[in-house]
Amino acid sequence: MSNTSDMSNQLKQKQQKPRLSFWQIWNVSFGFLGVQFGFALQNANASRILSDLGADLHSLALFWLVAPIMGLIVQPIVGSASDRTWNKLGRRNPYILAGGIAAAIGMLLMPNSATLASFITPLFFGAMMLALMDASFNLAFQPFRALVSDMVPAEQRNVGYSIQSFLINIGGVCGSILPFVLTNMIGLENTAESGAVAPSVIWAFYIGASVMLGSVLWTVLRTKEYAPGTNGLAPLEKNNTERSLGEKLSAFFGLMKTMPTTMKQLALVQFFSWFALFIMWVYTMPAIAQHIWGIEAKWFDPTYLDSIGTIPEHIAQAKGSAGDWVGIIFAAYMFFAAIWSVFMAKVASKIGRKLTYSLSLLAGGIGYISIMFIQSSEPTLVNLVITEITVPQGAVSLFLPMIGIGMAWAAILAMPYAILAGSIPVKQTGVYMGIFNFTIAAPQIVSGIFAGWILTAVFDNQAIYIIMLAGGSMILAALSVYFVKEDTEQEVITGQEKLAS
Repeated sequence: MSNTSDMSNQLKQKQQKPRLSFWQIWNVSFGFLGVQFGFALQNANASRILSDLGADLHSLALFWLVAPIMGLIVQPIVGSASDRTWNKLGRRNPYILAGGIAAAIGMLLMPNSATLASFITPLFFGAMMLALMDASFNLAFQPFRALVSDMVPAEQRNVGYSIQSFLINIGGVCGSILPFVLTNMIGLENTAESGAVAPSVIWAFYIGASVMLGSVLWTVLRTKEYAPGTNGLAPLEKNNTERSLGEKLSAFFGLMKTMPTTMKQLALVQFFSWFALFIMWVYTMPAIAQHIWGIEAKWFDPTYLDSIGTIPEHIAQAKGSAGDWVGIIFAAYMFFAAIWSVFMAKVASKIGRKLTYSLSLLAGGIGYISIMFIQSSEPTLVNLVITEITVPQGAVSLFLPMIGIGMAWAAILAMPYAILAGSIPVKQTGVYMGIFNFTIAAPQIVSGIFAGWILTAVFDNQAIYIIMLAGGSMILAALSVYFVKEDTEQEVITGQEKLAS
């Protein structure tokens, strides 16, 4: 009887994840800081780069489509592959490392599109590098998500995803403000001639590539993954090389049909929230340049720019300042997100994940809409600690809506995954996390296809109105959380046992 009890205890310990120290959870997630550093540089500057290389407002959203399309293709494949991988680097780490290296290469090449493109236009070369970066970010992101789920026990999951959200936002803050810092502290130019990229942006991408690769290496070298079949992880799935491509696709889409109910319900929330985020990343720069700096829409039309030959200096400076300020306010919302992520786990423990998630999204929607009512062009001297700069008063007021947007961003990064993690079979964590990316990529694709047309045909290229549309979408996301049923991890385990029997 004693031997049976000992064996039972040993089996139970084998199937449970051990509690991790704060710094162990930190090391598991640290690579997110660098990946988000690069992602933030892309989000704040890709529209600026593509616009400088010749993209108009309508086509900006179409070029940005490469981001969700890459995610749609890469993440499910990587998720499924990492579920079947085990080598000396681990299960998820090989993919994290490969993604970090590839993304660093893309970051080094994209801002040099005008110099490196010999056989195609710089604009399309830049779009190709954007695709490479996004594919690589996705190659690293999905295994990172699965790594946290693999390593962190259920009772520490809120803390784990909150630390992850905190590091993501710190990386985002640093990445967003870097071009501004290089201009205002180092003295690099933030303006560029037509068809070229500003030196401050080029050097920011060089630094970002280094930071990203370094932080990814930190996680890979300092995190020892649990072997498959231990600590609550499913045994390694064997690769069935005899299956045809059609059979593999059939099995994949079969998993999509049988995805957990919670994942399906979260898809509606994801649609409205990521539809809004895509609009923000693509159109914030032209929106505030027009609405606050007073630049007319024609200065974003490459046909008009070609007709006049040279961009007036005051227009180039205003666009450069607006572009730099986008980095500052993006850093602000990520800073507020980092602060909110510290308290979010405690708040969620008291009032529930769903209510915390919904209220955060509502704050973001209100933040987007409030930008419409901020328009003062009166010059104001601002002390940003690292430097002083004169900008329109309306630009300073943009910090207020960034509080709500930051709360929404922190929740979007953590809450869906915390809710979902207890609802998916541990055996297929990687592939389901990859499938869940469909709920991120699909709304961005829809936004990319239609946002440019809406901006041109409905809003007459006045980008502030497309930002208001994003606010309405985020409020719908907040309301949609009501329909999500949150499963407990025990319910999932019980369901798996019933299927097994």
